[in-house]
Amino acid sequence: MGRIVVTEFVSLDGVMEDPGGVEGFKHGGWSFAINRGEEGDKFKLDETFEAEALLLGRTTYEGFAAAWPSREGEFADKFNSMPKYVVSSKLKKADWNNSTILKGDVVDEVSKLKQKVPGDILVSGSAKLVQTLIANDLVDQLNLMVFPVILGSGKRLFGETKDLKTLQLAESKTVGDGVAILVYKPAGKN
Repeated sequence: MGRIVVTEFVSLDGVMEDPGGVEGFKHGGWSFAINRGEEGDKFKLDETFEAEALLLGRTTYEGFAAAWPSREGEFADKFNSMPKYVVSSKLKKADWNNSTILKGDVVDEVSKLKQKVPGDILVSGSAKLVQTLIANDLVDQLNLMVFPVILGSGKRLFGETKDLKTLQLAESKTVGDGVAILVYKPAGKN
């Protein structure tokens, strides 16, 4: 059975919008202003190579699909070749190599995907999708790279949930110029 692993760049005040600077957000590219060091780069590379598939919301998918096919290197090769699932009711076609559109109920579709894909299913960005996954207890691991910056505005990682969500810190370390890597699992899951 697959595991949903959410991975996010997030500011100290919980903003996860446009860390790469391609979405037009006024603070876009904020994650590049702070060095995450070799250890931080290795964490991202390892997490990607441990994944069997990507699960993305439409906006993140469209940004990735525009950027990654033209890139080179082992990280780009992995992203471009691995199966990709995009949750969207609006997207008509998914042209990025090895992509499938999931159009039904998000909770049902992701539950089926977890049964189908062995190993880790990596979710990056995709704010609305991540909030839905968290609210419905579908996240098996939450990997946060917390950057020491307060942005003051922007999309927040965590939305409202109807229930309390208790997490257990599984791993933590500081890399680069004060970037905290925090790995959480739902309390009670190993």
